[in-house]
Amino acid sequence: MTAPGWQLRRLPVCASTEIELARWLARREREGRPLPESGTCLAVVSRRQRFGMGQQGRIWHSPVGGLWLSAAFPWPTAVDGSTPLALAAALGLALQLERLGLRPQIKWPNDLLLDGRKLAGVLPRLRWRGGTMRWAQVGVGINGVNQVPDGAVSLAKGLAGHRWHPMATPRRMEPLVLSGVAWAVAGATQVDKVLASVGQRLWQPIGGWPHAGKLWQVRGITAAGGLRLERPGEWLTLTSRRSV
Repeated sequence: MTAPGWQLRRLPVCASTEIELARWLARREREGRPLPESGTCLAVVSRRQRFGMGQQGRIWHSPVGGLWLSAAFPWPTAVDGSTPLALAAALGLALQLERLGLRPQIKWPNDLLLDGRKLAGVLPRLRWRGGTMRWAQVGVGINGVNQVPDGAVSLAKGLAGHRWHPMATPRRMEPLVLSGVAWAVAGATQVDKVLASVGQRLWQPIGGWPHAGKLWQVRGITAAGGLRLERPGEWLTLTSRRSV
């Protein structure tokens, strides 16, 4: 089952779905078919990644049993921040998980948690050339029925309390993730609505948010998608932008 409007490439294994997607997009440009085309959304899905990419160049543990996906799609030029892109994609995925009876939380700016443990991550990019928005990309990694590292959790564990559940297999997670990304695309210009919904699902660590050697209390999301933090006598806003 594939969400309408998607062109997919499925691989048994690759170095990184981000790399494979970049090659696909470059080939389309050489053929005179660059994005955005009306309604065109591309995605590369792999059963396993050897060198999955996370935030700040970190390696994303990507074994068989999880879903590892990179997608490219048109994005409104008026929406010029990749933090709203990350939050919109994280929210879209959270809404799909809520339909399964889960209560995921969004860890700013782009992770999904279950009971304080990492379930999924979103890697956003906005592609520009000469000041013109070309397209948006997100990489999504979600633990399904795979073994997970310390501090993480699988979808199967969240649904069933152990390592297996039919809805947590990559085949069943794929349309869920694509629907989540499609939701983000459809709601791209509804920034206020997206940020309000993110605020309702925002993870707030009990002990405080560590930053610059201090612990802060999370006070919500700003209109620009930043994380608002407070400690006695101090306010701080964290921002995150990733555009290429």
